[in-house]
Amino acid sequence: MAEFIDADLRGARFAHVEMSGARLQSVDLSDAEFRSVDLSRAVMRGVDLIDVEIHGDIENLVINDVDVVPLIEAELNRRHPLRVKMRPADPDGFRDAWEILERLWAGTIDRARRFAPEQLHESLNGEWSFIETLRHLSYATDSWFRRNILGVPSPWDALDWPPDEFPDTPEFARELNARPSLDTVLTLRRDRTVAVRAYLEQLSDETLNAWTEPVDGPGWPPSSSYAVRQCLLVVLNEEWQHRLYAERDFDLLDER
Repeated sequence: MAEFIDADLRGARFAHVEMSGARLQSVDLSDAEFRSVDLSRAVMRGVDLIDVEIHGDIENLVINDVDVVPLIEAELNRRHPLRVKMRPADPDGFRDAWEILERLWAGTIDRARRFAPEQLHESLNGEWSFIETLRHLSYATDSWFRRNILGVPSPWDALDWPPDEFPDTPEFARELNARPSLDTVLTLRRDRTVAVRAYLEQLSDETLNAWTEPVDGPGWPPSSSYAVRQCLLVVLNEEWQHRLYAERDFDLLDER
């Protein structure tokens, strides 16, 4: 087990590192940046959290003996009243949620067309560009809908964009140097969204509460049986969150 005591690691980079169970004491993490980091069951005592930004999936977060998650959820729902629609309970709810997403995304795409092509490939604050975001949504739909629900073993397109922490593998390697046009990625995306819409139009209570059959072959998600409801909720969440990220970045481009 490695030990770093009285060590100066300023500017160090840790990627794909296993640190579960690690103990950090009297450590200066000011100005540190965490991306795709799992902090489940982490305990922090005597910490200073000042001018900190946290974006991610947050559950059971207790700060100074107060569970702040309900407060966060209430504020997010206040800011985005349609957000509560993204947790549907029945087939009609899923159809309603998808209609909302398609309508909202139509406005975001109209806004994207007002920017120069090079701006749609620009990364702001280390986040994905707008084009990469659309490519990622294709990957997410291919993984959770076409692979898990439709049973296509290897559904990915060459332009799909996995999460940054996913290593390229023989079954799928992203095209890092590709710079597709907005219309090119929208054509790819349209193929996916039309398929999801058609599936939801036929969705029944029985199908929604069913479990998928494991898919043969490597890829993401790992071959297993998943609740159809869970798979569809993942797709809804990806669509909802990444549109907000895109609008946030468009605001930055407008300010500039």
